[in-house]
Amino acid sequence: MSEPGALINPDRSSLGNAITVTILLFLVAMIIGWVGTARDPTIGNDLLVMFQKEIAGQITIGNSIDMCIKLFANNLEACILLFLGGASFGILTVLILSLNGIVIGAITEIISHGHSAIFIAAAILPHGIFEIPAFILAAALGFLMAQSLIAEWYGAADTAADAAQSARLFIFCVVPLIAMAAVVEAFITPAVIQIVA
Repeated sequence: MSEPGALINPDRSSLGNAITVTILLFLVAMIIGWVGTARDPTIGNDLLVMFQKEIAGQITIGNSIDMCIKLFANNLEACILLFLGGASFGILTVLILSLNGIVIGAITEIISHGHSAIFIAAAILPHGIFEIPAFILAAALGFLMAQSLIAEWYGAADTAADAAQSARLFIFCVVPLIAMAAVVEAFITPAVIQIVA
């Protein structure tokens, strides 16, 4: 008989390892984006234009409620792709995570020239304390799925059962974090930025 919570929580050791790998990969990607932009600002400017066109331009329209819904939908889509990217043996998860890290690093480097560290913190931290853990956890679950696929190849795992456990963790942890991040980013972050600015 399984322990209480076993239906929601994958093996803690494996999840912890996956989270550690995810954080390291994300940080390396951010550093690459930051350093690359510092050496060649056109890279950062191109990424900023792409971000404004593809993401920010679709979100920052309408009132705060509309913005909240669009932020939630956009981040949920990204997290689902990070999670389900594990079905590609983690390749899609690595690509999405790395791209996000590079873009964040590049944009932060550009913004740092015209704004103080306090302004950057005000623009990122209020919703980032929910959003970044959601992305990290979703990617870690994707890596667990990839690990399970490889283990199943050798007859040592049941990927469908493992994915069902991870999906429960996604629903009960990732989705609420994304919802909180959307609410904070739409209603609180702009007010904090105005105070700091």
